[in-house]
Amino acid sequence: MTVFGATGGIGSQVVRQALDRGLTVTAVVRDPVRLDVRHPALEVTTVPTLDDADALGPVVRGSDAVLSGVGPRGRRDGPVASTATRAILTAMQAEGVHRLVTVSAAPVGPAPDGDSFLNRRIVLPVISALLRDLYADLRAMEHAMADSPAQWTVVRPPKLVNKTMTGRYRTAIDGNVARGYTISRADVAHAMLAAAGDPATIRRAIGIAY
Repeated sequence: MTVFGATGGIGSQVVRQALDRGLTVTAVVRDPVRLDVRHPALEVTTVPTLDDADALGPVVRGSDAVLSGVGPRGRRDGPVASTATRAILTAMQAEGVHRLVTVSAAPVGPAPDGDSFLNRRIVLPVISALLRDLYADLRAMEHAMADSPAQWTVVRPPKLVNKTMTGRYRTAIDGNVARGYTISRADVAHAMLAAAGDPATIRRAIGIAY
């Protein structure tokens, strides 16, 4: 398994949980100092940039699945997710790797039936306006995946929090979870790993929330 964004809040959880499951992991990082995980089944690979498909080819070669938690650290980081995902998709296709699971965000998906008036009319519109560029980047990422031949799954969480993994959360295929306001980064990682091994999630979006 290859993990991009392995030093981020979700990516580092993917690495840890995958190792706990007995999987062999290649963690792709730009700064190895930021990944404080050591394990015999972990290989840490440093790449200077995530927008060069040729450089990413060797790190996905032979992988049974690619999981990506790549995203901007701040509002000024630019189109990080879409740029990196396009390069990852190109590298995967060149290397004959098919399975990809990435993280998007709940506001990219449709408003769910049964959602609260506050969420539909106030919270989501305000957040979408404030983070317009970030969500445009994630939509572009999702479009690139949909246009590719990859066996992709995208996970769309709402507000992320730093709490321990529970493994107990609600999901909605091709939609968002009604009245779902938060999810821990650890549980997003749990859902990503579950999706990677579930053929029913191929080429689908999964809303996730408590």
